[in-house]
Amino acid sequence: MTNKEKVAYIRGLAEGLELDENKKEVKVINAIIDLLDDMAASVSDMQDSFDDMADQLDAVDEDLGSLEEDFYEDEDDGDEDGDDDEGDCYYEVTCPNCHETICLSEDIIEDGQMDCPNCGETLEFDIDEDDDGCGCDDCDHQ
Repeated sequence: MTNKEKVAYIRGLAEGLELDENKKEVKVINAIIDLLDDMAASVSDMQDSFDDMADQLDAVDEDLGSLEEDFYEDEDDGDEDGDDDEGDCYYEVTCPNCHETICLSEDIIEDGQMDCPNCGETLEFDIDEDDDGCGCDDCDHQ
């Protein structure tokens, strides 16, 4: 039973009592029933609006899901075979000050120096250009 139906039922019960419409108590009861009727109509309108909005949100969510699949599918295609792209070579470096091991990309090493993220000590790198490998395990950069 909806709120509108419940208010109509209460209105029917009040009318079935055949109360004197001129009494103050009956006027208050009728005013309360009218208020309930208006509130039930407002709630019903809000529920309809909510349902419409929920349907629109579901449609947007589906569209976004399709876009995410298309976008992220293209991005993941390059790594499906498990091979790293060239330039994704990493080095493990131990800081001489704090003795913490950090993993650095080849680009950072090529810059020649950086500050240790643990202690702030400046680390300098000297790259031997004659080195035949990048120092990676299982890496075929030559």
